[in-house]
Amino acid sequence: MTDLFEAGGLPDDAPRPLADRLRPKTLAEVVGQDHLLSPEGPLGRMVARGTPHSIILWGPPGTGKTTIARLLSRAFKLHFEQLSAVFSGVADLKKTFDAARARRKTGQGTLLFVDEIHRFNRSQQDSFLPVVEDGTVTLVGATTENPSFELNGALLSRTQVLVLRRLDDAALETLLERAETHYKRKLPLDDDARASLRAMADGDGRYLLNLAEEVSELKVAKPLDSAGLVAAVQRRAPLYDKSREEHYNLISALHKSIRGSDPNAALYWLARMLAGGEQPLYIARRLVRASVEDIGLADPQAVVQAIAAKDVYDFLGSPEGEIALVQCVLYLASAPKSNAVYVAQGAAKRAATEHGSLMPPAHILNAPTKLMKNLGYGKGYEGRVLRPELFSGRHGAAGILSSEGNRLRARDRKENGILGEVEKQKRR
Repeated sequence: MTDLFEAGGLPDDAPRPLADRLRPKTLAEVVGQDHLLSPEGPLGRMVARGTPHSIILWGPPGTGKTTIARLLSRAFKLHFEQLSAVFSGVADLKKTFDAARARRKTGQGTLLFVDEIHRFNRSQQDSFLPVVEDGTVTLVGATTENPSFELNGALLSRTQVLVLRRLDDAALETLLERAETHYKRKLPLDDDARASLRAMADGDGRYLLNLAEEVSELKVAKPLDSAGLVAAVQRRAPLYDKSREEHYNLISALHKSIRGSDPNAALYWLARMLAGGEQPLYIARRLVRASVEDIGLADPQAVVQAIAAKDVYDFLGSPEGEIALVQCVLYLASAPKSNAVYVAQGAAKRAATEHGSLMPPAHILNAPTKLMKNLGYGKGYEGRVLRPELFSGRHGAAGILSSEGNRLRARDRKENGILGEVEKQKRR
């Protein structure tokens, strides 16, 4: 392989997007992934040893997964073979593996780069196991999805998962400077517009260079400000997939921000989800859960507010109904917190599970027949009168909870045991 672009099927002088023309030619030129490529990083150490091994590159779009795979093949002098899980099937894999075996007999190793590897089904993923195991190929898989959920455990055990980070502001600025060097002129942007351009990229280097290419072709009399930039280029949609990991990451961030009493953070994560197209009623359901799980009796109105927000959204729809969700998020994040009800439920469930089907005390049982009365059912029961010797939980279930450290006493049930803990946390 004499050239990265020839390896990709294009001669060096063929028309290509700016992102492809500026693709790094050495690992040292890759930006934003120093934690992997520095001499102390896992890839840096692997290259220094001269011993390749199979890896999974997990990260957002435009962070260098394909580039790193190509450059590793050069560093180890391996034949570079690329497949896309979107377009490849079992026949393609078999052909690739057979070619790698034939190549191996001549002393030439193969680095097999599989883009979107998470799209292969379980049986297709299993087909990699023998060729990775015996070294027929060095596998470099690329995925934007969490490998823990999307890849077979057997394949994960034979590879090392490396996490690529979204490009930070400094890395994105480096890419803009390279674009300007390529064009031999500055991009027509003032400082604020330049910062806005980096923000639009949202950590995606490829997208940033596509924007830079678009901006470089603009014919303007003076540098654009931020408003002019937004008017001139297409802004990308927020990075959010309602069926993938980001969906769960953001709802978790929203819930934990409410739990941590941080209204600003909670409002930000709510806005991110709504901007990404999340179903508002899915968010409303989580708000109801947070109101009873994290606030509970510390503010019994919290669940009323959450149900009201759901009802308002049901009635108004978007965008007006989203204001009710905003109000609810701010209310819940600002409310006093108590998980005592949640803890009490857990203690009661454990007691019920661990101690079996114990009978209630006889004095609180109904006695509709003479036999049951003779057996002591209902004997001594005095309705709502709270006397220690008649407290219905003194024997039986309360004894179980007492062994859990939750003593329910008739004399003052609110100061002791589970209910007492609820009351104490309410006062906090």
